[in-house]
Amino acid sequence: MTAGEAYYLMKPFGLAEPGSLSEALALLAESADGAARPLAGGTALALMMKPGILQPDRLISLRRIEACYSSIEQDEGGALLIGALTPLRQIELSDLVRGHAPVINLALKRLSNVRVRNVATIGGHLAHGDPHLDLPPVLIALGAEITISGPSGERTIAVEDLFRSYLETSLELGELITSVRIPSQGARRAAYIKHTTRSADDWPALGIAVSLDVDGETIRDARVAIGAASEIPLRLKSVAQVLAGKSLDDRVLEAAGEAASGETTVHSDARGSAPYKRELIKVFTGRAIRKAMDAAVGGQS
Repeated sequence: MTAGEAYYLMKPFGLAEPGSLSEALALLAESADGAARPLAGGTALALMMKPGILQPDRLISLRRIEACYSSIEQDEGGALLIGALTPLRQIELSDLVRGHAPVINLALKRLSNVRVRNVATIGGHLAHGDPHLDLPPVLIALGAEITISGPSGERTIAVEDLFRSYLETSLELGELITSVRIPSQGARRAAYIKHTTRSADDWPALGIAVSLDVDGETIRDARVAIGAASEIPLRLKSVAQVLAGKSLDDRVLEAAGEAASGETTVHSDARGSAPYKRELIKVFTGRAIRKAMDAAVGGQS
């Protein structure tokens, strides 16, 4: 081994492949100390196991459970239902998703690379809890919810309520995300801007998503969410207050950027210092709002 190389010896582990969700939950419940971990796409889990950050005794593979957990459907009320085991690439290519919320398809095109998107699942993407991920701010802006199953039954929470701190979510021991529900967007307009300091598909220094309900040139309602610059993905309620009832001009966009910067606790990392990211927030908040406003009615970019 030469200087600069890392050598990892992964701890041996067992593997179970249950054939149903109930069986998977039962196997997780047997491990009260968290020594068993669910395995979906494994793209994040493998990276954490190799250096020993996670050392599970057993992996519970979810790839053989019911097909409904890897499907994309629309319910009678017009909401989009995405099974938690649906690969990101399948979502990216879905015409049903594109007709419902094309901002999701567009955001996925620059999420990592196609090899990762072929394997990574939307449930695992959210459960990982990394603030640099692209979909959380997009889903928060769209008002999405997740359904969670576990030892105490089933519960539903807003995506914005999933994240607690860096790599920490509100999932309890033995719980699994089973689906994502995105309500009908009607004539809302949405956009997502990802700013990177490296390659276009790298983790962002800032990700910001905007969804607008517009009456002519007036914004009736806005949902703005941010990722990467903060410890967790956040919905910026102060920006919505600035925009409510307003028509866009430079002064309104500047005020929105200032509100976004003031509401966010910004953290430095390898993709930029806190002062740098704060300036990004001020600039790109306005750009994302303008981009959403300029989208065709019912459209997203």
